[in-house]
Amino acid sequence: MRRKRVLPLAALMLCTPALAGTAPAAAATPQTAPAGPLRILLTNDDGYNAPGIRKAFDRLTAAGHDVTIVAPLTNQSGTGTKMMSAPSVTVKHPEPKVWAVDGTPGDSVAFGLAEVFAGKAPDLVVSGTNFGPNVAGLATHSGTVGGAVAALESGVPAIALSTGGLTAPDPVTTVNAMDPTVDFAVRLIDRLRAHARSGPLLPQGVGLNVNHPVVGADGKGTAAGVAATFQDPQNFLQPDFTDSGDGTWKVSVKVALRPAAKGGDIEAVSAGRIAVSPMNADWNTGPADQALTTALLAGLHL
Repeated sequence: MRRKRVLPLAALMLCTPALAGTAPAAAATPQTAPAGPLRILLTNDDGYNAPGIRKAFDRLTAAGHDVTIVAPLTNQSGTGTKMMSAPSVTVKHPEPKVWAVDGTPGDSVAFGLAEVFAGKAPDLVVSGTNFGPNVAGLATHSGTVGGAVAALESGVPAIALSTGGLTAPDPVTTVNAMDPTVDFAVRLIDRLRAHARSGPLLPQGVGLNVNHPVVGADGKGTAAGVAATFQDPQNFLQPDFTDSGDGTWKVSVKVALRPAAKGGDIEAVSAGRIAVSPMNADWNTGPADQALTTALLAGLHL
């Protein structure tokens, strides 16, 4: 969704050359950024052993942060903000600093906050990096974004990371592009800490959805820049149903990309830039739409 009211935050953080290098708590009150390394809960929707989350773990750890993976046991792409309501959940602890939850990204974050980080919430939740983009309508249904939303709902700052362009992801080039993606994430986190000083990393309830393009024939190229964006309102993946004649329907997906909204995430990624879109965890659209709804309901009686 488009969040105009928080866009200036992203613009402020992205306005200096230092960040553009690649391309140029608990619930009640905002957590303050620690002076030292951050305690990070790392999740995703591709599974705890996917290349993207492992690259993020290695790079964030190398940057000095205390990183713990709490992620789905299996691939949970496309699960959005879904959370299970089962009476039990299987959780594995295959290695130090790694927990694998047999559920969605939201389930993983919920378990991580309640058990792995019990008593003291992490300073930041990072979700990704995801294999493929999470721009426009894809973000609404993304498990990677859903994991970040679960953190925001609990008052923990969150960043969703994704790697990919607007065409079908190529495995080799996309995995290669995950390296500059996580390098950028480290710089972005450094910027958040510098901007926060003794305050919170991000305003209460606000997260960042970061989409890094695939640049170059091998995916190892440098992005053309970084842009503060909003989520383009279009959904460019359209389901197509074909009647099999036996009560079942074959399902395929076709790309129906409309012109990109100016200032949106599709425009930025299409131009080879990193899109950073602020997001919040609720469905409120802002005071203008609230006023419009109030006006529409005026005089309506049951």
